[in-house]
Amino acid sequence: MTPNAASASSAPSRRSFLASTAVAAAAVAGGMPLLTACGSSDSGTGGGSSGGKGEKKLLPSYVASHVVAPDIPSKNGSPMGFTGKLDLATLKTSVPKKLGKGGKVTIMSPFWGSPPKSDNAYYKTMNDMIGVDVVWQNQDGNTYDQKLGAVLASSDVPDVVVVPSWNMGGKIPSAIISKFADLGPYLSGDAVKDYPNLAAIPTDAWQRCIIGGKLRGLPMPQSYVTGIVPLYRKDIFDKEGYQVPRSADEFMALAKEITNAKAKRWACLDMKWTAWQMFGVLSGSEKPLGWNLVDGKLVNRIETEEYLEALEWTRKLFAAGYVHPDAMMGKSAPDPGPKFAAGEFLIYSNNISQWWSRTAEQATQNPSFKIWGMDVYGHDGGDPTLWAEQPAGIFAFINKKASQSVVRDALAVANVTAAPYGTKEYMATNYGVQGADYTVKNGVPVKTTQGNNEVLNAYVMVASPAATIAHPDFPEVAKAQVLWQQRMGAFTKKSSFYGQMITEPSRYTNLGDNFETLEDDITRGRKKISDMQQAVSDWKSRGGDKLRDWYKKLLDENGTAAG
Repeated sequence: MTPNAASASSAPSRRSFLASTAVAAAAVAGGMPLLTACGSSDSGTGGGSSGGKGEKKLLPSYVASHVVAPDIPSKNGSPMGFTGKLDLATLKTSVPKKLGKGGKVTIMSPFWGSPPKSDNAYYKTMNDMIGVDVVWQNQDGNTYDQKLGAVLASSDVPDVVVVPSWNMGGKIPSAIISKFADLGPYLSGDAVKDYPNLAAIPTDAWQRCIIGGKLRGLPMPQSYVTGIVPLYRKDIFDKEGYQVPRSADEFMALAKEITNAKAKRWACLDMKWTAWQMFGVLSGSEKPLGWNLVDGKLVNRIETEEYLEALEWTRKLFAAGYVHPDAMMGKSAPDPGPKFAAGEFLIYSNNISQWWSRTAEQATQNPSFKIWGMDVYGHDGGDPTLWAEQPAGIFAFINKKASQSVVRDALAVANVTAAPYGTKEYMATNYGVQGADYTVKNGVPVKTTQGNNEVLNAYVMVASPAATIAHPDFPEVAKAQVLWQQRMGAFTKKSSFYGQMITEPSRYTNLGDNFETLEDDITRGRKKISDMQQAVSDWKSRGGDKLRDWYKKLLDENGTAAG
């Protein structure tokens, strides 16, 4: 599970959140947001949306999987949850016969860590199960955008290329249209029923795979409910009698009560991401960055009072000295895990996957340790307004030059990797070979050193099942995670561009590049709120207002996919 969500910095960037969320979700149990170039264009500058009218006919038919029933069904956009022990003897089969025809398929994908040797037992077993000779071309995930650009600009493109949404800048969207195949003849409508596990992928994840007016991608679905959780030390809260805050003021008062710098205890790390949630700021972690139709006018998140209020609240936390000093270092801050475990701070915002990973890492050395997730409340103590994230975030594309047999073999790979939790195919994809890559103790699969080195960052990147959470080692955490997202899902709205893949015209590509840095400068007291107001004014004059007109035209022509 790398990039490991458990080692994210105390001031994570949008990219690190997307990366950790996507890959952690895949490693845990399936599923996390491309850009397109179709629809409206802007005087030849390119750009467009996947949400065009009439494109529903391109979508695969949805056929729910009934191979395995979840212990907690999806609700309010949450993942499915599994809370029972694992019995290998009762694993179901979701792919009764090999769909692969024995051909060779080369796949280029990002990889975080040291790629294993190509002849390892995991790869061999997966290829035998699928009936395809998959040859991996793993590339460093940290510099993947550079490699991706070079490969797509060349004539030597692998059969399958994995593209995360955060690597979708510059010329990549147009390259996808020119280099990759239309999968419509194989997957649109009832054609997808040849691949039952792909048919069970939620429709809105497929919506984001429509690029250039064609169904081109295979998605890794994710829950649209926010996965950013205010995590806290429940064991210390219980011991000290601290109450989970239910408003911005209560949070500030609690932070004051907790903080004792002389005793090396602070309340929290950078809580900016929780502030966005409490103040109802439009989601900004995926293009389109925070656009929504409000009273007939398109508004960007940076133009709203809520945005400034969230920044000011976060600034006050820092100014009052309630934030751990490490957070002042921003993205260069050390892994927060050890100091969180030591109780130097008690609250931090991060990916929901850390709820489990922190629990697991402390289970033996600190048995009293208990991390939990706070519900998010509105800043005034009322119900929050949360905004939906995009329903898919990593995509696999098949070379336009690939023969029909290679396309079919690639889809055979995806049909296995998208198998649901509780199946033999899922266990093989996510855990590898029993005995070599993992063992099972008391119904809990435990990866061996070999498994930790080999079973990661590969097959899970081709396609995944509907968002699922399962932790046989800590079922109470899995249950709590799913129920948290169900509760937050009840307050989640979909913006005007939900589910669409947006490519902005190239001249606007870098328009908002400096805002994240400015946000952090303001919250840390290096800049003022008035500097943000000036930056927004400059943004409007440098192209923000024209970009608004462009988005409005997209909306008028394509409508909205939000439900």
